[in-house]
Amino acid sequence: MGTDPAPGKRGAAAGAMGNFQLEDFVAGWIGGAASVIVGHPLDTVKARLQAGSGYGSTLSCIRTVYRRESVFGFFKGMSFPLASIAVYNSVVFGVFSNTQRFLSHHRCQEPEAGPPHVLSDLLLASMVAGVVSVGLGAPVDLIKIRLQMQTQPFQEANLGLKPRVAALGEQPAYQGPVHCFATIVRTEGLAGLYRGASAMLLRDVPGYCLYFIPYVFLSDWITPEACAGPSPCAVWLAGGMAGAISWGTATPMDVVKSRLQADGVYVNKYRGVLDCMSQSYQKEGLKVFFRGITVNAVRGFPMSAAMFLGYELSLQAIRGDHVVTSP
Repeated sequence: MGTDPAPGKRGAAAGAMGNFQLEDFVAGWIGGAASVIVGHPLDTVKARLQAGSGYGSTLSCIRTVYRRESVFGFFKGMSFPLASIAVYNSVVFGVFSNTQRFLSHHRCQEPEAGPPHVLSDLLLASMVAGVVSVGLGAPVDLIKIRLQMQTQPFQEANLGLKPRVAALGEQPAYQGPVHCFATIVRTEGLAGLYRGASAMLLRDVPGYCLYFIPYVFLSDWITPEACAGPSPCAVWLAGGMAGAISWGTATPMDVVKSRLQADGVYVNKYRGVLDCMSQSYQKEGLKVFFRGITVNAVRGFPMSAAMFLGYELSLQAIRGDHVVTSP
């Protein structure tokens, strides 16, 4: 993403395709920060719908969170993702862009003579980015989910406990991201930071394939052949559509991941991915795996639009280009 000029307009940048480029990581950091700010409120709603109980619909969840916790409830746990997910996206975008550039360079020693985008290169680069993302992102996602869920009421039928909510004046389970991190390491060990990592891997590897590849081809398709590169509007639209596709299709495994990561705030219910899927299906049916699909797809559009636009415009500014670049 954002490593070469658009097809047919590759220019001088094509000669640098075999080189590692640090600016992809910097631009990914800026885009990541933009996506967190735009998407965190709906991410909180998504987490409550998937791992919590007592919400009938997306709108019901929004009203309940606002009534109980005011507007600040939607930004619960955002400080840690804002600091860490920017770095996480920096690595993901940098790994994808440099891997794709490396594959393209070694497939065709004269890059300008070959096709600009090869599906196999994009697929492999997306899979590599997905694997790397889990190593960095699992602890971040776990802490974010725990902070988002700690004021969530849990049904006695589900946990065998009395409903428990952190009411006003009651001490919450975690006082912040640092305390949450320390508590998890103390009670569950370092391995506890990777609770739900297997589900995240099953979500992110195909998820990034359905994230980067649609973006590349949609931005190429939207951009007229006569243009030197996609406009900011084209980047915004292609990025938003790619995000909606990726997050919508990732919802079933995202539900499992959220439940595994939220597990442990009160009591441990699940022994692993298959056990979580089995228990969830037995208690709530097949529809449980599509819980939050609407908010995932709706949230995915502005988040990814902000991510790609921030990335592409930052890359353009860093390189001194006069057109928005395309992978």
